[in-house]
Amino acid sequence: MSGNIFWLLVAASGVLFVFGLLSKSWKHLVLSGAAVLLPSLYFLGAENWFRILALMPLLPFGLACLFGRREKRNLKTG
Repeated sequence: MSGNIFWLLVAASGVLFVFGLLSKSWKHLVLSGAAVLLPSLYFLGAENWFRILALMPLLPFGLACLFGRREKRNLKTG
């Protein structure tokens, strides 16, 4: 059962990440980062280079900050 939840969160994160990139939506990217946060913590306990996978949520959260700032800047000027 827990394996199903793991893969469901990974798949949901992937779908939200792609949809967020295509629509340039910071909200979808934040949801993507939140969905991949728990599965990435699993890799934090690894002994080898798999620990790097724990940094996966930084990509969607970083892009969400970038898109959010760009959207806020466009609202002020436009």
